[in-house]
Amino acid sequence: MDRRPERRSWIVGNWKMHGLRASLAAVVEIDRAAQACGEVDVALALPFTLIHAAAQAVSHIAIGGQNCHTQPQGAYTGDISAAMLHDSGADCVILGHSERRLDCGETDEIVRDKLHTALSSGLTVILCLGEHLAEREAGLAEDKVRQQLTHALTGLTPSPDLARHLAIAYEPIWAIGTGLVPEAPAIAAMHGAIRQSLAQALGPSARTIRLLYGGSVDEGNAPAILRLADVDGALVGNASLDSARFAAIIQAAQDIRDA
Repeated sequence: MDRRPERRSWIVGNWKMHGLRASLAAVVEIDRAAQACGEVDVALALPFTLIHAAAQAVSHIAIGGQNCHTQPQGAYTGDISAAMLHDSGADCVILGHSERRLDCGETDEIVRDKLHTALSSGLTVILCLGEHLAEREAGLAEDKVRQQLTHALTGLTPSPDLARHLAIAYEPIWAIGTGLVPEAPAIAAMHGAIRQSLAQALGPSARTIRLLYGGSVDEGNAPAILRLADVDGALVGNASLDSARFAAIIQAAQDIRDA
């Protein structure tokens, strides 16, 4: 298993468009669960409305956003900048999620520009990559994901600092929210291909970049997924909304580190 000591496990919850102020109780419960798992980093990507309050309420997890604009400021009604996220207490941000690409028309170029802006604002970026089912069935999955990654990394200067502030989440589009999960060899192969592409683009520092799997991750399948080569953590959707289910995934990551 290619999991070096410098790559700590990272379990990230994506709440998407869920969560009201009453949901802060679940955030605190997840924070407590993370406290008991010292070998695992935990983050929650929350709606903008909860970021500031959540950041003040937790001590053991990172709080993140789910999107930001390509520009640091300006006349962009309804948008939010990376600097605003950072100012409100966010440590990280999810970019390039397939729901943004599909529903909001985000291209590889837009995702690249957002990535650069977020990094320059001091945020750690969780960059999402993934293929459609038709692309996988046609044998084009790795090509599609490598293309997305290459576009996103264009213009970045390789450095240890970049590696510390970048994570990659492989989320096959056809698996998100469907209950479908690729077979273990397919996940491992894709993560290996991503690691190889990172090494080609960024050199030795690529070995410290964490690769997360996302797409119908839950407390039942997480242990097997997290044991796969080059899988350093998970980006969790629906299961992260339930603090007990999410805590079980965090514990699974801790158990693997302890083994």
